[in-house]
Amino acid sequence: MVLVIMMAFITHCLTKRWSNWLTLFCVATLFWGVAPWARAQTVPTTPIGEPLLKFERYDNSLWLSAQLQFDLPLVVEDALLKGIPIYFVAEVDVLRERWYWTNRKLISLQRNLRLSYHPLTRRWRLNVSAGEVAESSQGLALNQNFDNLEAAMDAVRRISHWRIAELVDIEPGATHFVEFRFRLNLTQLPRPLQIGTLGQSEWRIQLSAKQNVSLDVSK
Repeated sequence: MVLVIMMAFITHCLTKRWSNWLTLFCVATLFWGVAPWARAQTVPTTPIGEPLLKFERYDNSLWLSAQLQFDLPLVVEDALLKGIPIYFVAEVDVLRERWYWTNRKLISLQRNLRLSYHPLTRRWRLNVSAGEVAESSQGLALNQNFDNLEAAMDAVRRISHWRIAELVDIEPGATHFVEFRFRLNLTQLPRPLQIGTLGQSEWRIQLSAKQNVSLDVSK
């Protein structure tokens, strides 16, 4: 009688342990089978690289050229194709180093870009302005038309010969830095779309760079 009870107890324990191991095996199999599929379904993040900055001295001025490295997210491209203009803003600060205090900001500039698509003509339009980009073309510094999005984005990613400082405003013998920032300006989007982009990483495009610049005005 005792032997029968012991055999039943041992059988019960082995059965329970086998059931636990079987459960773990099934869970592990399910995880490893689903995980690759889940990773394949993940939306890739927008590759963003550090801006490549180039400075030139010409005509008693300091000029900046920049090559930006980023891809346009699919959600932003979809908004453009639906006729919603997209706004970018580039900002530059010229600072003088101060060892006894925070760096002194000498110059602060902004350049706004408005990219739009016109379904009737199937053409892309880029407006560039030093101030707020308005709906009309009045007062805009530059207007360009493109046949495709790729060409338009090449123009957005390329900043050529932007005069950011006059050499007379630079303090001789001091160390200077140039801080450059570029971002997608969500505040210019229609209000409902602004709310919809809250917390959406696909709408986040931000690039920045800081570089020491030699500005020997005596040369």
